[in-house]
Amino acid sequence: MPTRDAVFPTHPHALYAMHRYSPAIRSDGFLFVSGQVGAREDGSPEPDFEQQVRRAFDNLNAVLAAAGARFDDVVDVTFYVVDPASRFERAWAIVPEYWGQAPFPAATVVGVTWLAGFDFEIKAVAKLPENAAH
Repeated sequence: MPTRDAVFPTHPHALYAMHRYSPAIRSDGFLFVSGQVGAREDGSPEPDFEQQVRRAFDNLNAVLAAAGARFDDVVDVTFYVVDPASRFERAWAIVPEYWGQAPFPAATVVGVTWLAGFDFEIKAVAKLPENAAH
């Protein structure tokens, strides 16, 4: 059985150890990033929604960087939002700060009722650059 090639950011938050999962797995030229939330280093949620969205993207970018990638390498994202009727537009207004230039990744938004105390989560798949760190 092959060993998982786990990727951890330089300063991982506590949720990875608390919930026993890897931030990302590198496989066959792709990086599969676990859902990133707006967690502080101790694993607690950022209380302000907009700041929680930004912190989720910052956590995603830290995982990408640890693998030698950046958001421009992301090919697919899934956003999970608690109470999307009142929060989707607020989150979507922040997304352009992180998207970069077109073409943009494929994207799906899913409304959910629970994210373990968080209100926003982003999961991504990136195509690793040829020169990405191993």
